[in-house]
Amino acid sequence: MAGRIPQRDIEQIKQRISIADVVGEYVQLKSSGVGSLKGLCPFHDEKSPSFNVRGDQGFYHCFGCGEGGDVYKFLQKMENITFYEAVEKCAAKISYQITYESGGRDDGVNRARLLAANEAAAKFFSEQLNSTEAQEARNFLSARNFDKSSAEHFGVGYAPKSWTALSDHLKAQGFTEEELIKVDLLVAKEGKRYDKFRGRLIWPIRDATNSVVGFGARKIYEDDPLAKYINTSETPVYHKSQVLYGLDLAKKEIVQNRQVVVVEGYTDVMACHLAGIKTAVATCGTAFGDDHIRKINQLFGSSDQAASVIFTFDPDAAGQKAAMRAFESSAKFIATTFVATGPEGLDPCDLRIKQGDQAVVQMIQDRRPIYEFALDQKISGHDLTSYPGRLAAATAAVSVLARLSDLGAREQYVRILAAKVQLSADEINRLLSQELTKQRSQAVQASRRGDYEPVAPEQVDEQPEFPTPNLNDPNTRFEQEVLAVLLQLPSAWKQEQLHQVCGELFATVSFSVIAQAIKSATEGNPESSWIDRVLANSPEPLHSMIRAFAVKPLPVTSADQAKDYAEGVISSALKKILVRNRAAMISALALIDKESYPDQHSKVQRDLVALEEKIRALS
Repeated sequence: MAGRIPQRDIEQIKQRISIADVVGEYVQLKSSGVGSLKGLCPFHDEKSPSFNVRGDQGFYHCFGCGEGGDVYKFLQKMENITFYEAVEKCAAKISYQITYESGGRDDGVNRARLLAANEAAAKFFSEQLNSTEAQEARNFLSARNFDKSSAEHFGVGYAPKSWTALSDHLKAQGFTEEELIKVDLLVAKEGKRYDKFRGRLIWPIRDATNSVVGFGARKIYEDDPLAKYINTSETPVYHKSQVLYGLDLAKKEIVQNRQVVVVEGYTDVMACHLAGIKTAVATCGTAFGDDHIRKINQLFGSSDQAASVIFTFDPDAAGQKAAMRAFESSAKFIATTFVATGPEGLDPCDLRIKQGDQAVVQMIQDRRPIYEFALDQKISGHDLTSYPGRLAAATAAVSVLARLSDLGAREQYVRILAAKVQLSADEINRLLSQELTKQRSQAVQASRRGDYEPVAPEQVDEQPEFPTPNLNDPNTRFEQEVLAVLLQLPSAWKQEQLHQVCGELFATVSFSVIAQAIKSATEGNPESSWIDRVLANSPEPLHSMIRAFAVKPLPVTSADQAKDYAEGVISSALKKILVRNRAAMISALALIDKESYPDQHSKVQRDLVALEEKIRALS
């Protein structure tokens, strides 16, 4: 039962505390005239500052969303706490002793008491790291090049194996079991009560104001049946979606350097800071989300100076998935986003162990724009040795380019993608135009349904195995003509030409499969008809389409005209392949450093000249 806080104390605290200092712990503020400060609103997403603080009058107001109030209301909204908890938090900041009156409130939560319990627990864990029992924990740290001073700097500690060591210690200091349960240090289950953290290495998690709000714990004993990492659950003072481990240590450097390095774990944060990358932070057992983005944007503030957010991810599937989630949210930052990957896929901690501090620094310096990283993710897995594979890679990757609102940057990435998949920039722009048209159409349809939220990728229905070809695309229409000639006039083709066209020309999925069936049919049973051989080598869903091409009218009226028409289609198809190959060769040439690789550069130039001769011969 907490006593009532007298009104005189509430007023005294509000008069003595600086609202600018309190807000400044969450929002980077800049002078905006006499007695006024301005920054990005923490209550709604914005990129131009509309949030104002009047320190002399003790209030804030946002002209963007209309939020406003005094220092107590600000803390209530930012920390999701009650009015009385906000008063107590302010009192603690200025060391004001509240004189509680009897007969007051009973909301069941005293935030100051819970934070004090956490602080006492952190001190206990830190002291226990020097105990005899904690040798295995010290070995863990030593194996990762973390010495005693490093552990002290980050407050790393050890939770004894005893079921009640922590709770006994805290109860002796006056904390109740109910308070320890509320802060998730004590577990009440099936009539029993025991310490949550036992026999583990412990990291205290502090908020931006340096208060211990929770803990992360790492398994160090083989017989520990729980997960590798366990964390404090949601409590009145700990909300994992709003917390970044290391922010208390990194905050000042982030503001000064306008850089945040987002790593995956506690030891990675330690490794980065010790290597000199003091802007490193990590999420606490959850994905990087909108609340984290908003917190970082507030630190960057409204300055015109460039800012950067650098993500590091593990090379495994989970890490790659997290990287693509970060890409999806990258436009929400008021900063340029990058991805840094260590050599051989090493994370910062392992990289520091194997190669030292400078390797960690170099890893961050070698960062790549997240859009370029996302392009590589989309391209990976495609066969870039064939035209259909390159086109499929480009088709997947243009969804990344479509997200770029900066047209200059988009043009640059069109050239980068063209070089990566060895296609012309014109072809990439054509695919990009189709992607933008498709997205606009989907947006219109969604708005008509009242469905304004984008559908998550995993919720999208799988595409049919053979999607309907886009007949408005001139390339698709040309491929139709080529298939009709291949099916109706196979004798007009030399086998070498047929194999080349079937292997390199077709971009439309269903057409490419039919082309492969045609190629296989040349080696089939000659006693069967040509069309039967093609049908025998193709999937049943395409049989109707094959038959349609086999009877498609050609623009001829005689056998001689048919022969001339077939030769013209053959020539156009071969020329199209050669022109595409020329574009790919030009892109490849641009990537070769002439000074470093003169022989390779000369060879590609010779091949390019020979290719030009073949194109002229067909013309």
